[in-house]
Amino acid sequence: MSIHINAKKGDFAKVVLMPGDPLRAKWIAETFLTKVKAVSSVRGMVGYTGYSKGGKRISVMPSGMGQPSIGIYSHELFAEYGVELIIRVGTCGGFHKDLNVKDIVIASSASSDFDYLADFNLHGIYSATPDYEVLETAVNEARKSKAKFKVGNVLSEGIFYHLNKDEKEPWWKRWMKVGALGCEMESYVLYCNANVLGKKALGMFTVSDHFTKPKIMSSEERQKGLSDMIKIAIKVAEKFA
Repeated sequence: MSIHINAKKGDFAKVVLMPGDPLRAKWIAETFLTKVKAVSSVRGMVGYTGYSKGGKRISVMPSGMGQPSIGIYSHELFAEYGVELIIRVGTCGGFHKDLNVKDIVIASSASSDFDYLADFNLHGIYSATPDYEVLETAVNEARKSKAKFKVGNVLSEGIFYHLNKDEKEPWWKRWMKVGALGCEMESYVLYCNANVLGKKALGMFTVSDHFTKPKIMSSEERQKGLSDMIKIAIKVAEKFA
């Protein structure tokens, strides 16, 4: 057992799908896997292991919200449980004009306003990127699925509610100007942990809302309406399981 996970050694598969929401983790496990077993339950963060339709052993573990939370869970899975690949499956807010609600974003890199690697004293800004082989596999599977998707940089925010309303130009417009496709809150730290620990990671997102378009997914849609993305992620997981 690790500090925040009470599974036994070997309970987790080598590939883990990681949503933020514990209820979404339960839905993924029950909907897309068979022979599912709950393997961890500390703080209500229930992790599951089962088998895909292709017979591959895959786990699902929630991360909670924000970079500190996914930093804890991904580190313990990588360092204590022998997990080799974590695929973050979540939602994001869209910036790019060609993105619409329910489209898919695959993060080829992640920027952040949170200096997770400050203790390395790097004298620079670290570029957090996924494993290329996993990224390439996800792009190929997304093409096969005919889903609408874009690949590029995302912003992993440290703050959800920005309190300063006096800015002449909103914060998100500045990130949009430098090419960020959208924002979420976890991938930067996940990529950092994977790179530091010699593991693999990828972030995939369904656009749940857009900063320049009025449509927004309901909480129920955000919990259960991500099937197209999850199906792609399962295909990717099977390649590396």
